[in-house]
Amino acid sequence: MRYLIATDGSDVSDAAVERAAREARAWDATLEIVHVLTPETELVDGTLVLPGEDRAVEYGERTLRRAAELAAEAAGETDLEITTELLAGRPAAAITDYADEAEVDGIYVGHRGLSAEHERVVGSVAKAVVDKSTVPVTIVK
Repeated sequence: MRYLIATDGSDVSDAAVERAAREARAWDATLEIVHVLTPETELVDGTLVLPGEDRAVEYGERTLRRAAELAAEAAGETDLEITTELLAGRPAAAITDYADEAEVDGIYVGHRGLSAEHERVVGSVAKAVVDKSTVPVTIVK
């Protein structure tokens, strides 16, 4: 079995990482942790540029490292296979497209991410992942 975890570095996202790691340990599954870069583009002198691209990549890589460490801790003394991938695009589409390509058996997401002040019950990304996914999605609160 293969589980996909989408993380944005938020506390709720960390809870999803821990939950998925414990379940992966129980089911002898592998974990794939992804973070989606969503840079805003600008048109400058006829050329598309991505402001803060280097910072966004650094943040994404740091978020993935931290999530992998958290998953390993949550899984305890096991040989849990954990891989990470930095994606780009609209979060829900990037997550579900990657899930299809990687042929994962399930997706874990936090119920809302870093922009929680704009989301009330279930975050827009979590809801869109449920709507677009072809595999079961676990939303962790």
